[in-house]
Amino acid sequence: MKAQKIITGLTLVILLFLSNAVHAQFPMPDHVPIWDANKVTLKLHKIADNVYSVAPETAEAETTKGVAQATSAGFIVGDKGVLLIETMLCKRLYDQLYKLIRSVTDKPIIYAINTSDHGDHCFGNYLLPKETIVIQNEFCKENLSKNYDNIKGFMIMLFGKGRGIEESVYRPADITISINQNMKIDMGKGNVVEVINVGTAQSPADLFVYLKGPKGNVLWAGNPFIAESPTIPWLFDGYFLEPVNNLNKIYNMIGDNDIVVPGHGRVTNKAGIKYTIDYVEALKANVEDAVKKGMTLEETKKAVTMKEYDKGYELFNWLHFNFNIPNAYKDIKENGGKK
Repeated sequence: MKAQKIITGLTLVILLFLSNAVHAQFPMPDHVPIWDANKVTLKLHKIADNVYSVAPETAEAETTKGVAQATSAGFIVGDKGVLLIETMLCKRLYDQLYKLIRSVTDKPIIYAINTSDHGDHCFGNYLLPKETIVIQNEFCKENLSKNYDNIKGFMIMLFGKGRGIEESVYRPADITISINQNMKIDMGKGNVVEVINVGTAQSPADLFVYLKGPKGNVLWAGNPFIAESPTIPWLFDGYFLEPVNNLNKIYNMIGDNDIVVPGHGRVTNKAGIKYTIDYVEALKANVEDAVKKGMTLEETKKAVTMKEYDKGYELFNWLHFNFNIPNAYKDIKENGGKK
């Protein structure tokens, strides 16, 4: 089963992109770019001593209005250097991130962690100092090594030409974390970072970065938890049942007072990401019911509108009807009865 899944998900989407009839086969959102890397300005947020998140300056005002936001990031300043989470989509955004790091410390960037193989989380790797140790999920490294140029093309399709994506060059990870494994990094002063691979929570390339510190815990949640309400998850990597289980696993792992840095939104907490859990659980129940009734996919789309979750997220229809329902339907129909 795992070997068969290698050709699904984002890889399948990329194959569709490479076909001549890409726009006929791959449904596009109402506006492209989804967010414009040429216009994004990143802002620094101090979470605790030596702990920072970085997000678009628009995230605080626009997340709850349903406006899609650029990638969030962060860094931890340790005794010997900096641990960086995400390297962004392009040089313009990487340079902003680097400048924000340098605004608080001159220490070297020792580690850089990518939480996804999507380009907005890792395409800045080539700009890192050569001594920086790059950490990825095992699948992430494998997929990027085989499909880097194709992933670049896919990212250009959604985020536009002339955004610096074209200039990105593949840089392989130095350390990889396999499924159901984790890695602990002691940054000093009581800050211990756990890098966690629970398996597919949005894609097979996911990593979670969980800091346990003296002033509280911080989770960098990446793409599995895009943002708080009204944002719904992006389940277009071809998976559903495994993500539902793993989203719950991560949600149940963190505490009520933990800070959460979502993949594309303002800093929040455990309550703030519950909307994602509620949505996927409701989608699962609705699609399971449709499958039991023998509905076709098209019938399921008409029945499972889930208007109670359509609260103003600008990408709701694009994601819910073109990806989330079809992937849930396929996975539940094929694997829903298996234990």
